[in-house]
Amino acid sequence: MRVASKFNAQVMDYVRPYIQPGISTGKIDRFVHEFTLDHGHTPACLGYPGDKFPFPKSCCISVNDVICHGIPGEYELQPGDIANVDLTSIVNGWHGDQSETFLIGDVETNAKDVTQCAFDCLYLAIEAVQPGCLISTIGDAIVGYVQQEFPDFGVVDKYIGHGIGQKFHQPPNIPHVATRQSRQERLYPGMCFTIEPMINGGSSKTMCDKSDGWTVRTTDGEVSAQFEHTVLMTETGPEIMTLTQTGPQAGFRF
Repeated sequence: MRVASKFNAQVMDYVRPYIQPGISTGKIDRFVHEFTLDHGHTPACLGYPGDKFPFPKSCCISVNDVICHGIPGEYELQPGDIANVDLTSIVNGWHGDQSETFLIGDVETNAKDVTQCAFDCLYLAIEAVQPGCLISTIGDAIVGYVQQEFPDFGVVDKYIGHGIGQKFHQPPNIPHVATRQSRQERLYPGMCFTIEPMINGGSSKTMCDKSDGWTVRTTDGEVSAQFEHTVLMTETGPEIMTLTQTGPQAGFRF
């Protein structure tokens, strides 16, 4: 898992300089695809089974009001956009998974605040968990912070983090809003999982594009941001396995 996650972080650092105004989301996806294959590994998203359609690209790129599962294509990033790039790599049968939201040029204050909020939520949740803690610790940390600092923002509850290992998605579920189940299940040493809070600039409600079966948007057209890491719970606390070399670290201000 450490090897897979380290490589996945390398993919993120590789594409980072290209995520600029004027580049198409499809070209970013091609960079991800080629870099992964050139290193002998597999992009986990490509062909991943959905309810209706297999995912057609090697990564997810979700722009502005797209919350998650955006399909890369011809759209060219514009100044003022925010774009989440979500990468998952399979290395020797193991999965590394992470995402970042990028500010494209100068963005409006609300979009920057949503991005900062999602970033802060990720690290607050990681800092909150300890060996044997309830999974609801994650949701409680995220919701408590958003309600206090950004009360007009919504925490998406329909799409969640997950256990990860030799399978892309496996137990336990990692909701970002505490549930009855998360108040009963615990995180023990040896468990690998993702934390990936999605924060909307308005309502937390979502809608999925029925035409492609994947693209999830905000219902009110407000922007949405997300950050994600793959985390290992050790005997002494959480270990972030998908840390990048050139990306934002804990405490970063956008």
